[in-house]
Amino acid sequence: MKILVVGKGGREHALVRALGEAPGAPELFCFPGSDAILRMAKPVEADGLEGLISWMVENGVDLCVAGEESYLVKGEGLANLCKKAGIPCWGPPRESAQLEASKAFAKAFLERHGIPTGKAVTVGHADEARAAIDGVYPVVLKFDGLAAGKGVAVCQKAEEAEAFLDEVLVQRRFGPGDLLVEECLTGPEVSIFAAVVDDRYLVFTPARDYKRLGDGDEGPNTGGMGAVASRQLVSAELMQVIDESIIAPTIAGLAKDGLPYRGFLYFGLMLTPDGPKVIEYNCRFGDPECQAVMPLVHGDLASFCLAGAKGEFAPELLKFDEGWSVCVVLASAGYPETSRSGDVIQGIDAAGRVDHAGTRLNASGEWETHGGRVLAVVAGAAGRAEAVAKAHAAADRISFDGMQRRRDIGLLHFEAS
Repeated sequence: MKILVVGKGGREHALVRALGEAPGAPELFCFPGSDAILRMAKPVEADGLEGLISWMVENGVDLCVAGEESYLVKGEGLANLCKKAGIPCWGPPRESAQLEASKAFAKAFLERHGIPTGKAVTVGHADEARAAIDGVYPVVLKFDGLAAGKGVAVCQKAEEAEAFLDEVLVQRRFGPGDLLVEECLTGPEVSIFAAVVDDRYLVFTPARDYKRLGDGDEGPNTGGMGAVASRQLVSAELMQVIDESIIAPTIAGLAKDGLPYRGFLYFGLMLTPDGPKVIEYNCRFGDPECQAVMPLVHGDLASFCLAGAKGEFAPELLKFDEGWSVCVVLASAGYPETSRSGDVIQGIDAAGRVDHAGTRLNASGEWETHGGRVLAVVAGAAGRAEAVAKAHAAADRISFDGMQRRRDIGLLHFEAS
């Protein structure tokens, strides 16, 4: 089996690793990839999506796996182009990927299908946003389009809101687009992942990620500074509520709206006092949750995704570990506002399972930083405490100038357990 994974970050590194561990040793390719990914997968030379599709056709690729979200909505859309070329794609078409690409589209979908979520207003200008906020804090502000996990601000006071409004609606950091002013929900967060094949779905291991830069959930929002994954995160009773009130209605809503879907679907949930509510959808696996979840997935992920991309639902090909997996992210100097490249990294080989998110090889063959989130160090165990200890001990073995990390991943929010 020939599989091509589209993307270049830590999530794609974890996906390539997991697909490569499938029985039958599939032949792996990656576009655009990274120096680390290309140690496990062969590089693809292509100019844009159309060139990539041509390359897949010419080289007999059996399956295209969409890792990075931008390709799903770029141009005509990765999955749409694959369908035209007759290539099975594990990832939704452009029209369905609007669930992630447009927060306003997702909010309208949720409201239309009666799926629990926070109240929101869509605005186009700062004055409209101020009127919608109306002095009520905390408030959540969301850029309508893709922003690599950085387009959301939870503002506790007016000064924070003004700074974000200036960044998004005046400076246009993320480009043109509207803004959602949303009710601030409270409670623990949880990430739920479903592998969707038309009207059927399989729920993967739940996870919880840590968005703030610093310990104690302090500092600016990031793309994620770590994650914890386990089927023990969510009780069977709560999982049934989530399934009945959120997952099943979402899948039914997609069908009712004529939005085809084959691929991973992420549900970012807040477990509020009034029950679970949807914060956001992502039309791919989360990052860094993917790095934490994948070690708990056993079986034949490659064949499962190929079957799903062809419209065949084969849950019997997968099984899930009942233990815990913890991912600690190591970020570069300046992240998330900027990122510094070129700092030499020490200790990777001694750290065990490490997924590369933002690294490159320098002229001397050494790993160095090349992005905001640099590495994801992952460890697992039957119990949470042991998994946490192993992950942080492994992360302690790695160092580079300016390195930023959290030391409470897997500890914070678990005080009562």
